[in-house]
Amino acid sequence: MWGALCAPALAVLAAVFLWPLGASVVASFTRDGSLSLAHYETVWRLYTRDVLYTIGVAAAGTALTFALAIPACGWLRLRAFAPHAPGLAGSWAGIALALAWKHLGLAALLLLGAFRGVDESYLEAARDVGATGRRLIRDILVPMSIPAMVVSGILIFSSMLASFSIPLMMGRGGGPQMLMIDVYYRYGQHGDFATASALGVVAYLLAMGAALVYVRRLTA
Repeated sequence: MWGALCAPALAVLAAVFLWPLGASVVASFTRDGSLSLAHYETVWRLYTRDVLYTIGVAAAGTALTFALAIPACGWLRLRAFAPHAPGLAGSWAGIALALAWKHLGLAALLLLGAFRGVDESYLEAARDVGATGRRLIRDILVPMSIPAMVVSGILIFSSMLASFSIPLMMGRGGGPQMLMIDVYYRYGQHGDFATASALGVVAYLLAMGAALVYVRRLTA
């Protein structure tokens, strides 16, 4: 019975995700009908800087998201019960800031839920010995919410790796680009589905690497 109920959802998942993923992986390792690493050699030769740029922007955006979300959510947890910059816009810092702003709502929901899960007695005990709001956030809320913060960070980092619209609108014509921009131009302008697939596999591996770090933390 449960199998029959789950079958439509699994079929949709297979059609819209697993099949395209499998086709991309196969295409990335195939050239002229035989197995080959030529497309990954093209990625290494032409897009190494873009891979590093994507990682840097995603990491910076994730850090900025938490830098904004932690104090805001800490203040909400403790109190809730009672400019335009043209020079910044085209830089990696501007893209990271825009991505952080985009993901701030998700981070706030996840962090606030984690912070609300901290027992009020810990906060009351700290207040009794004179802890300020900043100390409560730094020494109690954040340390006791590390597992939830790690999960949030992985979700946000993976989402930023796959960002397309913001980097496309804000990116410069030259210099490093985010990986999804490379995928778009490689396939849309050059018609090179195989190399675009190889770039996509690199992005999948980066996202999987972040998830594996968390899994290893759980099993350590």
